[in-house]
Order: sequence, then structure tokens, then C-alpha cells
Amino acid sequence: MDMTRKLPIGIQTFEEIRNGGYLYVDKTALVYQIANVGKPYFLSRPRRFGKSLLLSTFEAYFQGRKDLFCGLAIEKLETEWTQYPVLHLDLNAEKYDSKDALERMLSRNLSLWEESWGADAAEDSISSRFAGVLRRACEQAGKQVVVLIDEYDKPLLQALLDEPLLEEYRRILKAFYGVLKSADRYLRFVFLTGVTKFAQVSVFSDLNQLNDISMDRAYNALCGITRDELLQVFSPEIQSLGEMEGLTFEGTVSHLEKRYDGYHFCEDTSVGMFNPFSLLNVFQKQKFGDFWFQTGTPTYLVNLLQQSDYDLRLLVDGMEVAAPAFSEYRAEASNPLPMIYQSGYLTIKDYDKEVSLYTLGFPNDEVRYGFLNFLVPYYTRVTDDETGFHIAKFMRDLRAGNVDAFMERLQVFFAGIPYDLSNNNERHYQAIFYVIFALLGRLIEAEVRSATGRADAVIKTKDTVYVFEFKFNGTAEEALQQINDNGYLIPYKLDGKRLVKVGVNFCKETRNVDRYIVEE
Repeated sequence: MDMTRKLPIGIQTFEEIRNGGYLYVDKTALVYQIANVGKPYFLSRPRRFGKSLLLSTFEAYFQGRKDLFCGLAIEKLETEWTQYPVLHLDLNAEKYDSKDALERMLSRNLSLWEESWGADAAEDSISSRFAGVLRRACEQAGKQVVVLIDEYDKPLLQALLDEPLLEEYRRILKAFYGVLKSADRYLRFVFLTGVTKFAQVSVFSDLNQLNDISMDRAYNALCGITRDELLQVFSPEIQSLGEMEGLTFEGTVSHLEKRYDGYHFCEDTSVGMFNPFSLLNVFQKQKFGDFWFQTGTPTYLVNLLQQSDYDLRLLVDGMEVAAPAFSEYRAEASNPLPMIYQSGYLTIKDYDKEVSLYTLGFPNDEVRYGFLNFLVPYYTRVTDDETGFHIAKFMRDLRAGNVDAFMERLQVFFAGIPYDLSNNNERHYQAIFYVIFALLGRLIEAEVRSATGRADAVIKTKDTVYVFEFKFNGTAEEALQQINDNGYLIPYKLDGKRLVKVGVNFCKETRNVDRYIVEE
């Protein structure tokens, strides 16, 4: 790789990227369009998807920094380069463990703005101080104010399952953000970003004029990297990665698509978005890896999944839902789907225009296997390293045609799960079976049931097709009979491979596989 080409890993400041000579994917035509066709905006995107860099770009634009945009698309669009007062609030870097912590952070930022635009002793609340700063900044500068708020929902996410604290955060933020409506005459532009959309009924109820562009087709590519942008900007890095991995240029692009592409933020799924953080890291390290997932631990998602008793098998091949089922979120533990989608672990994979139904699924292999692997310790207390070891051994057993060894290893796996971990219900153990077989799909071809009329799991090796059916407090005979009655092996009879049926019963009392039958 040409080491003179600088990759902006971890750099979220537009000025630093431009002055430092880092590679930059030009989004400034969209920046210009947004800045000049409306005023109050909201954008929801997953973490590490370029939201902070986007706001930094808006900041430089509204500061009139023409020098930073030399050679970019916006240079041919903007002629005036007017300088406005800009208030930029980043909620991402703090830990919010109390009402006081949130109020201190807001007060600290207000104090900084008051140093520039003045203060009024009569303003004795967070919201009144904010309103005063906006008014004075506009009056003193002779220009309306630009407000940029990054990760507006960070405090809400950290208190997601603590309802009293969550309600306190809602109250504080509702009053703070509500100022943006009452101070509209002082505002030139407002842009808020976040991971989730806590709907108009909560913190944004007083800011109902916000233009939510999260699912607008025109702005699908606002954050992230398209395939065309990948080829246009990063061809030398692709070539170098291919040489290191023993792949052709086209083969390298195909691997990148499979692992890091596939995000869609609107009904039009013809243009997928690559995760920018993962791309930059794979080019820097010159090897494939799970980079995005390692940057954050979505413990709030796992807590939601466990509290909701969510059937993880619904995630495997995608599920059809209407837009309200995933596009808005009201912090309900009973429905984790919107949070899973908005956090970036699911994305839009298809859209049926006739009935207005969306199909949600994992965007790519990095997310699919990273998410499933992350779940294992929460459902089993088996560590990530141990999980990888078990999955590799499971794969070797099946490749060797040794079903008995596979089932014995599965029994050992379940025997290691502490008795106090779950409420011993069927859904919990279904989730564990699902995750194990889904993770096998990274090593060998595996399918896990997500619809009626299919076997619980199908594993394909070079010379064998295994069909597994599980019963919970039933019998292995019943499981085997279901394979026969439903003809689960019929689709594979022309493959020319050995066909193996495995009926398994899981006993609630022993919390383990108590009997299995193998039949060819």
C-alpha cells in the first residue's frame, strides 16, 4: 500500500482531514443541498458511520471556511461563503450515570458559549440559558445561528432500562431541545444526529418541525461509502489488500461487499452502503477482520433481547415488517426490533411497494457473525474465545462425518451453562441452538430455520447434508418423525451427497440434550 496516502481512522474533524491531507469521500454536494433547502433536520445512523464528520463539515461550511473545500463539489455550488455563529454540542464523549451528570455537561457547554456571547443572571435554568445564548449570538453577530447536536440520544441509551432515570433525561432534554422551536427566528440551520429515534412523543414533542431525513432516498448515501465511491477513492488500497490476501481486484471487492456492504436506509435497495469505519481499518491493517463490532459493546441490545424473550431465529433470513415497527422507538423492552435496526445490526434488505412492507436482515457478514458471537456469553457465560474454539470443533466433527462427537460436544457445551443464568424456558435454549448453528455458517454452509416448513438446522459439508430437528421436552423419535413427515431432506436428494437425519430432544429438567437419534 502507498503509505503516503493517509487514511482518516478515528479522525472526525473535517478541518483536520482537509489540512492533514487525508483521503476524503466527497459528500459536500449533499451538504450544500441540505443547508440550502431547509432548516431543522434530524438524521439517524448507526455508530461509527460518519455522523460526527458530517456535522464537522456543516460547521466548517457555516463558518465560511472556503479554504477547506477547495477541489470539492461544493466549491462549484457556493458563491457567498457567509459566516454564521455556530453552536456545536457533542453528547457522545460523556458517561451519563445521573441527572446531575447530564445537567453538568449541558451547563459546561453553555458556559463556553456564554463566554463568547454573554450571560444573563436572570437565566437560571438550562433551557433559559440556551435561549439567551441563541438570542444574543444572533443579535451580536447580525446573523442567525447554526446549531449542531451530535448523538443527541447518548444519555437516553445509557439509561434505557432504568425508567426513573430515563424519565429524568427525557424531561431535561425535552426542555433543552424545545428551545430550538421557540427560538426559531434566531436560527439559520439546525441539525441533530443520533442512533435512535425516540419519536415525536418524547424528547422531540416540542420540536415537531424537525425534518427527519433518516429514510429519505435523496440522502441514503449521506453517511457511509457507496460502491462507486469505494472504487473511485480507494482503488490503490483495494489492489494492495488483494495482493496481501491472494485475491484479484474483483475478488477483493467481492469480499469487501460480503463483509462490510449491504446497509440500506430507504426503500431503494439498489445502492448499498459500506461501513466506512470497517473499510478504513481493513485497508490500514491490510487484512479482513471484524472492526466495527469491536468498537462498541451493545449491552443494552442484549439486555433488551433477554428481557423481551425475543425469538432470535426471526433474525436469520430477514423478517417482514411495516415501517412503524422499526423506524420509531419508544424505549420499550417488549419490542427490541427498532433498537436493533437503528443501532445498525439490521438494515432494509427489500421493500414490497404493493403492501408497504419492509424486509429487515443483517447487512453483512461482519454484523451477522459479530452480533451472534457477542450474544453467546450472555446466554451461556461461555467467553468469546471459548465460543470460537467450540464452533471450530463442531465444524471439524461434522466435516469428519462424526455426528456422535458433534452431539457429545454439544452436551458438554450445555453442561457448562450455569443453572442460574436463565428462567429455564424453551425460548432461551432455542436461542442458544440458533446462535451455535448460525455461527457455524461462517465456517461451513449452514441454514437455520426462520420459517414454517423448514428443518431447525441444515449443515452442508463437502460430501454430506445434515438435517437437525430439536424438540423441547418431547422425544428424539418425534423430532426424527417430523423430518420424515415434512420431507426436509427432499430438496437435497439431487445433490449427490450423503443425507443424514438427526432428531434431538432437549430435557428441561437436566437442561441438556438427553437423547438423539441419527438416521441415514
